[in-house]
Amino acid sequence: MDIRVHIIGGAGSGKTYTAKQLSEMYKIPHLDLDQIFWDQQAEEYGIKASASMRDNNLKGFVEHPSWIIEGVYFTWLAPSFALADQIFVLQTPLSIQENRIWSRFQKRKTGLLPSTKKETTQSIQQLIEWNKKYNQDFLPNFIRNTDYKYKIIQFENGESIIEHVSKFLS
Repeated sequence: MDIRVHIIGGAGSGKTYTAKQLSEMYKIPHLDLDQIFWDQQAEEYGIKASASMRDNNLKGFVEHPSWIIEGVYFTWLAPSFALADQIFVLQTPLSIQENRIWSRFQKRKTGLLPSTKKETTQSIQQLIEWNKKYNQDFLPNFIRNTDYKYKIIQFENGESIIEHVSKFLS
């Protein structure tokens, strides 16, 4: 059975972990939007890929009959939202998100978690501030104003998304 799923939520909400779990369980291709939004070849942290390259990569990915796409983004994703069967919004408590952001940064810096990201303590502090605004303003505005409200299901944790998808695919 084919399924096309978007998972959105703040940094550290569990999007990537949940998407990877579903991808492995059901052999569905998974796209982390950070991989196409940010320039992976840039020498410094925080350089965006060109919009045309990003959009072409997204367009190619959504041609798969089944997919899982995850990320914090929504403003440039109308083509994939239109094709998605469901849009899951992860609303993990902000304190958990912040702990995960710091933990992930520390694991990357110590080599426990492989990464090509060139993060700094300052960039992580900026991410945490941005993430607060995302969770308090940007995400609620998206949920209220999107044309795809009828596809949105909100969850507090990734396990609930996995359970929901498992029921759908059974």
